[in-house]
Amino acid sequence: MSDPITMELEPSPPGLEAEYRTIFTAGSLVFLQELVSTFDEEVDKILRLRISRKTHLDLSGDLPGFCEVTAPVRSDPTWRVRPVPQRLQRRHVDVGDLAPCDTQRFIQALSSPAQGLQIDFDDGNCPTYHNQIKGIYNVYRAVHNQFPNAPKISQAPVLMLRPRAWNMVEHNMMVKGKEVPGPLCDFGFLMFHCGKLLFDSASGPFFYLSKVESYLEARLWNNIFLWTEQKLGLPVGSIKATVLIENVLSAFEMEEILYELKDHSAGLNCGIWDYSASFVNKFGHRGAFLLPDRSKYVNMEKLFLRSYMDLLVQTCHRRGALATGGMAALLLPQDRDSAPYRAALANVTRLKLLEIKAGVDGFMVYDLGLIEPMQKLFQLHSQGDNQMHQLRDDLTVTPDDLLCMPAGGVTLYGLKYNIAVGILFIDAWLKGKGHFFYRGQVEDSATAEISRSQVWQWIRHQTLLEDDSRVVTRGLVTKLTQEVMGELKVVTRCHTVREEQRLLTAAAMFLEVVQKRDFPEFLTTYLNLDHTFLSSQAKRHEGGVVGDVPRPKL
Repeated sequence: MSDPITMELEPSPPGLEAEYRTIFTAGSLVFLQELVSTFDEEVDKILRLRISRKTHLDLSGDLPGFCEVTAPVRSDPTWRVRPVPQRLQRRHVDVGDLAPCDTQRFIQALSSPAQGLQIDFDDGNCPTYHNQIKGIYNVYRAVHNQFPNAPKISQAPVLMLRPRAWNMVEHNMMVKGKEVPGPLCDFGFLMFHCGKLLFDSASGPFFYLSKVESYLEARLWNNIFLWTEQKLGLPVGSIKATVLIENVLSAFEMEEILYELKDHSAGLNCGIWDYSASFVNKFGHRGAFLLPDRSKYVNMEKLFLRSYMDLLVQTCHRRGALATGGMAALLLPQDRDSAPYRAALANVTRLKLLEIKAGVDGFMVYDLGLIEPMQKLFQLHSQGDNQMHQLRDDLTVTPDDLLCMPAGGVTLYGLKYNIAVGILFIDAWLKGKGHFFYRGQVEDSATAEISRSQVWQWIRHQTLLEDDSRVVTRGLVTKLTQEVMGELKVVTRCHTVREEQRLLTAAAMFLEVVQKRDFPEFLTTYLNLDHTFLSSQAKRHEGGVVGDVPRPKL
């Protein structure tokens, strides 16, 4: 009998043979195989626990609260997370949504005055085989100081590496007959090739952990870190990670998440759109959790979001951890002397000043032109490297505060905007892009998630439009989708029949998602398992025409 095959790996995408050989070495593949074999069952377990928890909430009608089992962790005033290294102490402004497969923007950001870069294999990245290999290779080059026009890694902004979330799998690699969990793939190759060098240059290895839903998931990550440190000969606590609190359930377990990652914590991060979308994910079928139009009624000044940010800052600073805010998605007009430029800058300044006054230690921007104005804003309104001295002892945040839906309705503008963002995101994925620009700001999977979530929920609850009292139905959404297609053809610069066909396919896929009887938990998971997306990437992998997709249903 022949020996079982331990690992299967697809061949290189065309044009990436050198990158493929650099990343997929014998040593790195053995390391990844051992990593996956060690933790694969635990990954399956936490994903099943998510399903179990959601099922319990649905069947019981219960609401989340602060867990009684872990009350001793919250009530013990003595524990703290291990202090972060010097390079993490002052990170007022990071660059967000930085897909490392975009070599030009990656090099620009490395040379920018930002204190940190969110190297994004998740929300701002489309996880094609090409993009993953190119992105990991570009990080490899940066850490090994191989970019001739970029500063050495010890002088560049610190790299905050963001692997995919637990809901994503890597289709091009199998270990023991199973597709590899996406985050283990990204984390494993990044650590094997870059972890020791980053540590030796006092520049890492530092990570962002996406879509963590419970302290048990934080515990799993901590075990992965300990295993990896032992394998690579790194001291315990070398790896540091910021957990993104972008799910309503994890908002009730912030202290427990910090506790599980005590030696490895770089703090917690809050962001508006994935967090808001999680309310629809967990409670969208309940009328009491009808989320109003995000373009008009949802912002960080609303009680449920302000309470979430306040609790995150209070929790982090009480435990000696850093608290960071979300990303400013606005794009600055090029003419700095123009009224639109001044208006855009004033808008970002107002919103980010709210976060600074709430006590955050830093936040992100997309536009590199916002880095210096936002750094100056921090210097004007805060003191020192961070704001950990702001303990916010004056605050008491209750479960009711965290679960209080804002008042408001649905506008025609907001419905059409959500439809447009959802379609454009799917179109971007079919092109192999993880984010796009629309109406003066960057949009990524986070804004796509809230957009399609709201449309699904408004159809489910047959919500009335404020404008003319029409009911939001499948028919109305289909009609409005046809209406916005003209604008979207201009936005996507459709010049060929194939490009128009791809956009129509994206629209048909969007309508399919928002009409599902059961809410698809993640749009990215849905797309990553969808034949249309996979076949479009397969054609690209085989050297076919980019964006060649099946005929649309719409």
